[in-house]
Amino acid sequence: MSFIKEFKEFAMKGNVMDLAVGVIIGGAFGKIVTSLVDNIIMPVIGVVTGGVNFTDKFAYLDSSKGTNFPSLAAAKAAGANVFAYGAFIQSVIDFLIIAFCIFLLVKFMNSLTKKGPAAPAEPTAQEKLLMEIRDELRKR
Repeated sequence: MSFIKEFKEFAMKGNVMDLAVGVIIGGAFGKIVTSLVDNIIMPVIGVVTGGVNFTDKFAYLDSSKGTNFPSLAAAKAAGANVFAYGAFIQSVIDFLIIAFCIFLLVKFMNSLTKKGPAAPAEPTAQEKLLMEIRDELRKR
């Protein structure tokens, strides 16, 4: 089998195509959740915490470049070594919201696919033969 033919068979399998669709939708879903966190949730948290903007929270690791920067972007542009803990907090919040949304989605999908009790499995050929023998013996 040629390499290209083998790759084509691999790429066209259902599981690979499902995975590709999942990755694409997951990327788009991640962007939506990031926008939700950046534009809706974090401003509300900022109001609750007295106007704190978490994305600009940082600590200086080295004061050789100065310590009077108005924002994290200005400190990074000047080459200052900073510990950007605010961006980390926002990333953790992003992750928790994404994980919670995926949990709800999986829970919803599982509730749609729940079925009643499973039907008993069909008897094997050996079991069918034994049942026929039993039925014949009962007739006698």
